[in-house]
Amino acid sequence: MFDFYQIRKNRVHRFRPKITIESEKGPFVLKTVTDPEELIQALRLRYQVFHIEMIGKTKPRGIDVDEYDFICDHLIIKDKKTNQVVGTYRLNCSDFSQSFYSANEFDLRRILDVPGTKLELGRACIHKDYRKGIVISLLWRGIAEYMNKTNSTLLFGCASIKTHSPRQAALLYQHFALEQRYKDELLCPPTVKFTMPALDVWIQSMNRALSAEEQTEVQDLVPPLCRAYLKAGAALGGEPAYDADFRCIDFLTILHRDHLNKALWKKYSNDSKPNLTSESAPGTSNWESSNFHPSSF
Repeated sequence: MFDFYQIRKNRVHRFRPKITIESEKGPFVLKTVTDPEELIQALRLRYQVFHIEMIGKTKPRGIDVDEYDFICDHLIIKDKKTNQVVGTYRLNCSDFSQSFYSANEFDLRRILDVPGTKLELGRACIHKDYRKGIVISLLWRGIAEYMNKTNSTLLFGCASIKTHSPRQAALLYQHFALEQRYKDELLCPPTVKFTMPALDVWIQSMNRALSAEEQTEVQDLVPPLCRAYLKAGAALGGEPAYDADFRCIDFLTILHRDHLNKALWKKYSNDSKPNLTSESAPGTSNWESSNFHPSSF
């Protein structure tokens, strides 16, 4: 009954896609959700990953849904043999909406002032039995095709890191500062609600070169998908937000299409030959559910 109420409240039963994508690769179908039944499958997968695997809820079935699901498109991977959704990514394009999940955690004004179409990525998850290279590759292929169809020039979203320690958050902040990941024109501070207590004090204390032990700690903290975005040349929006519900921090990750790796973009763009001036989408990485929570980029 609760799931039915949430479906009606969030207008899932009236869902229609903004952009349609569909192709096959081996045993999988890559597509955007085209009807409410497919969307409900994706929402059930998100519940399994985010609520059962990550925070240990005991209710065996449920949905993970919010008000953004109706206004977004949903990229999914389906197993042709079972017809089940085994991977999903939520795509929120500025051509269709000016309401973004990331705005709950960050002041997005500088990003939204950038000319061109923006694409927010989030709610990324893959079924535990399918966490292998091909499924994440297919999701990236779908993102590439969606960017081409909407002519999006900038990707952004929350990259989650599983820590609730302000010391570790400051350590990561300083590491990324030393890597020159922060651009003044793209700084997006956390909102008051998502500001981490005492983080500013710890950041001041970390304003120095990091020791070898601290560098090792950083490498252990940064999850594979976040490393993939950084390898592709992503900038970060500054201080991380703190999600108390999931006991993790989120860095706002910002990726210009012109900064993406060209060779890898060709691999994931499904031969659609986008008009890129430079580098492209991150490559495949190990996909661990523990690296993500519902806002994940």
